[in-house]
Amino acid sequence: MSATGLDVFDKTLQTTNIWLDEIMEEMGPDRQLAWHMLGSVLRAVRDRVQPDLAAHLGSQLPLLVRGAYFDRYKPSTTPDKIRSLDEFLGKIKEDMQFTRPVDSEDALRVVCRVMAKHVGEGQAAKIFEALPADIRRVAEPRENVH
Repeated sequence: MSATGLDVFDKTLQTTNIWLDEIMEEMGPDRQLAWHMLGSVLRAVRDRVQPDLAAHLGSQLPLLVRGAYFDRYKPSTTPDKIRSLDEFLGKIKEDMQFTRPVDSEDALRVVCRVMAKHVGEGQAAKIFEALPADIRRVAEPRENVH
């Protein structure tokens, strides 16, 4: 018997927990922090790419993560005019201001590595290519760097 009574909910919980576990492997055993990092980084990426690309990425995310990803989304204001790595990391830091301190660059690197592993190489490549070079150098998993 399923835990929630709906297979779709059980699957998204299971998949989301896998993503969070992978984040916690690198950032420490704090599930709340991992959840906030995942949402903050994905929303920063979402706001920096074109709406069609953001929507396509959203469709690849687990249902539960998709909800956090699209939270407060305003496609008419994207892509965000943020151009520098420092501004981008500042956006992540601001979104995580009520968590314990975390290096935004580490958060970006870890979440993007997990995202790239699970959404597929082609989709991840499109996302990374849409980011400015200095952001891409941090976000793109090392084995995929050009």
